[in-house]
This record gives sequence, C-alpha cells and structure tokens, in this order.
Amino acid sequence: MIEIRGLVKRYGAVTALDGVDLQLRAGEMLVVLGPSGAGKSTLLRAINRLVPFEAGSVSVDGTAVAAEGAALRSVRRRIGMIFQDHNLVPRLTVLKNVLTGRLGSLPLLPSLAQVFSQRDIDIAMQCLARVELQGRAWDRADRLSGGQQQRVGIARALAQQPAAILADEPVASLDPKTARIVLGDLRRAAHELGIAVLCNLHQVPYAREFADRVVGMHAGRIVFEGPREALDAQALARIYPGLALEAALA
Repeated sequence: MIEIRGLVKRYGAVTALDGVDLQLRAGEMLVVLGPSGAGKSTLLRAINRLVPFEAGSVSVDGTAVAAEGAALRSVRRRIGMIFQDHNLVPRLTVLKNVLTGRLGSLPLLPSLAQVFSQRDIDIAMQCLARVELQGRAWDRADRLSGGQQQRVGIARALAQQPAAILADEPVASLDPKTARIVLGDLRRAAHELGIAVLCNLHQVPYAREFADRVVGMHAGRIVFEGPREALDAQALARIYPGLALEAALA
C-alpha cells in the first residue's frame, strides 16, 4: 500500500532521514519506535509531503506522491492523518468535526460551503459508531475528554475512507487505559477495513501489544524491522543505544 525508497531529508547539517526504505501493507498496523530526534515524525510527514524531501520516492497503492498540484491533492485524499493534539475545531460539534474528513471528496462549491449530503452524514455517523461516540455527535468537541477527542480524530480520518492512516504519537498525552482504547480503535480499523496504519509511538509495551510489525529508528535510519515478537533486548539496544532495558520498557 505504501512503498518508500531511499528517502533522504536534511535540516541544515542534520540528516533526519538517511536513505529510509519501508513498505506498509494494506490491513497492517505498523508501529515506528525510536528516541526523540530519530526521524519518526519526519518520516510520517514526508509520506504525504507535509515535509519535502531531498531524495527518494514515496508511492501509495502504486501511485507516486507528487511534489505539488492536483496529483498531490489526490493522493492526500487517500491518506488520513491523526495528530497528537487532536487538531479538532473546539466550537464545532463532534459530527461536524468528523464531516470535515469528507471535504476532500466533495465538489468545489459544496466543499467551500461545507454542505454535506445525507450520505456524508451517514458515513460520519458510522465512523463515530466505530469509536463508540455516536451518542456524542451533537456535543461540542471541547466538551469531550482528551481521549474522546482523539477518538473523534480517528473517526474524522476514517470518514475520508482512506487507504492509509498516519498517526503521529496519538496517545502521548493519554492515560494507559485511554491509550489502549485509542490504539485498539486503530488496530481494528486496519484489520477490519483493510487500512494501512502507520503509527509513531514512544511506548515499547504498546508496540508489543498492538503492532503487527515494528520498525525501530535511530539517527534517521531503520535499525530494526520485524514482528512484535522479535522486539527483544537486542533489538531495543539498537533502537535505544545506551539506555537501560528497564527504561526502554517503561
């Protein structure tokens, strides 16, 4: 579904991505681990060119991700994004926030006016049902807890009916119980809807619990790739060199 070849990104003298090769399959939840500054967020944002890159290529379902223009917009419609800080509009209802995920599929004038069909509303409500928040559809988004807002973010991404979802540390600010609910929602989306999910995490235990496959990054390079069962002490030592195993597992 997503194929990355030789990706290079530099920030001045710092190489954030150093020849990254990676493939992500439909229906798979892939978790990327690594210390701060390893290149995880840059990799995620380079996939849909929120961050430009100097060399390499990215393709989604066989279509190259163009640098700009209509071709880039077309690919971005197939990629849902979930951010650490929810990125909702607080004063809008939960339903209206989810419906914004449908804007890319609307003709120009309805999109500008934010006029949604009954089909769009039905899709949005189905997505809210997937995260068990259909009963809060008419509440303002700022009346929800942080975990509920993150699940609205998942519903919004699902409303795009995407081929892939990119989630950048989606549980960083959540308590363990809520974090597991959010990650469970993402894994079910991958397995039940055939969506390719790429999720950046800092928490090794969550990777072991929810990932189908794990990639470990350090200094802009992939230093580990394998099933979650292979995430052993040696793998963690490559991902987090110099860090005590107990600290990596925390």
